[in-house]
Amino acid sequence: MAHDETTAATNAATTEPQPTAPEDLAAAADSLHGMSAANDGAGASGASTPQAGFEAFEEKMLDNNMSELSIQQFHHLYTSWKNGSRTVIPESTITPIKEGEITSVAEEHENLDHDFAMEAFRHTAFLKLNGGLGTSMGLEGPKSLLPVRRHKARQMRFIDIIMGQVIASRIRQDVPLPLVFMNSFRTSGDTLKVMKADQRFRQENVPWEIVQHTEPKIDAATGAPAQFPENHELEWCPPGHGDVFSTIWESHLLDSLQAAGMEYLFISNSDNLGARPSSTLAGAFAKSGAPFMVEVSKKTPSDRKGGQIVRDRKSGQLMLREISQVPESDLSAALNYRHHRYFNTNNIWVRVDALKELLAQHDGVLDLPIIVNHKTVDPSNKNTEKVIQLETAMGAAISLFPNATCIEVNRSRFLPVKTTNDLFVMRSDRFHLTDSFEMEDGNYVFPDVKLDPEHFKNIQDFDDRFPYGVPSIAAANSVTVDGDWYFGRDVSFYGDAHLPDYGHPSYVPNGSFVGPQGIEPDEWI
Repeated sequence: MAHDETTAATNAATTEPQPTAPEDLAAAADSLHGMSAANDGAGASGASTPQAGFEAFEEKMLDNNMSELSIQQFHHLYTSWKNGSRTVIPESTITPIKEGEITSVAEEHENLDHDFAMEAFRHTAFLKLNGGLGTSMGLEGPKSLLPVRRHKARQMRFIDIIMGQVIASRIRQDVPLPLVFMNSFRTSGDTLKVMKADQRFRQENVPWEIVQHTEPKIDAATGAPAQFPENHELEWCPPGHGDVFSTIWESHLLDSLQAAGMEYLFISNSDNLGARPSSTLAGAFAKSGAPFMVEVSKKTPSDRKGGQIVRDRKSGQLMLREISQVPESDLSAALNYRHHRYFNTNNIWVRVDALKELLAQHDGVLDLPIIVNHKTVDPSNKNTEKVIQLETAMGAAISLFPNATCIEVNRSRFLPVKTTNDLFVMRSDRFHLTDSFEMEDGNYVFPDVKLDPEHFKNIQDFDDRFPYGVPSIAAANSVTVDGDWYFGRDVSFYGDAHLPDYGHPSYVPNGSFVGPQGIEPDEWI
């Protein structure tokens, strides 16, 4: 399962974790600090990027009927970027979270009073971040409408599974469990259409959606608002999932939740089907008394670039540190997954009253560190103009809540789909979708899947090459497909399966077994 660089890390590797090899560490350092150097050069101090002034952006946002709060938020991000602000968090200023320092969900399950947990769950609402279009996989519509797998002959998309999880909990546990999607202007219509078509979904008093803000993309060459006459919509982007807080404030969602008797809000990504309803976690959060709680999970070697929840050495306050915030001299320690044991899953619990108070103090715009993303104005076309997108991370808000906490969860709570490599695993025979719409696997330790990006990155190309569904990976330790391969019916991978690149389209026949030597021959030896 692939790593999402702005949020969390990948799923576990299949082997027992081993120390990071020096050559891997060096490669990671070169990659990460090459990106950081590019980011640094994007600010006002970077001579290659002239600044056009905020007035041009404000005028563009006003012309497009953007709200005052959205303009204030972008002004905060723009000013930080223009001033060259970049949060650097040296290893000497923080201490990692150690094993035994935080409680685990398994421990809480054993010690929690069931009635107490259920009472907390009755006062919990769900918020799903659903603004993504899945452009990294060549999608044009909402990523949440991408089919994942079948359940009793029905094709199930992300949104179907999410709604199924919520409705099943409502029925089986007799809880209201309001469900709210934070959509973008590009995902709102399609999402609401699906929700309205589901006869089982009913919800009054709490809105079905809030719509996240948009901001102008910045032309990397001029520092002016990006222009793309071919499609003006591509001149805009979301401000990252840290925008959830200002969107919550502007929409008055917290007032609606309080009026409905909701005390706790669980926020997670719509492409993480592991972030399902949990009375145990609701009870653990209520019991903690903390205003803010982040679910973290143990790292493996493939997770070493994941965002870390660490403690400020002076104050003891928890904070989120992204790898891009690590000085080059500290990369060795930062990428050591045995030293930094936990990564941020981006599953967040927050008390409604505490969040309301904090947002009121900041007029709806929290002071979160900026993330500078370098992309092209048309993300599906690398030959279009280079742009800069300013974003923030939701998990970074942990540093703004005194007495915030975190809880260790297992890998079943972290099943993100960022690439077709991840989708390959989700559609495979490793999973069973239960009647409670939970993605069940034996141990949630999956093969490392690497499909040739030239031929499998785009969802249409991916589906074309697996017309009968993805092969079996029940016996696979890893799967590597180099080159252009098409797959027949009932194919099985085993061991460290590898298909080489022959320089032309190739075919895996029906019923074939694919292992370290490629396709197993169909004759006696």
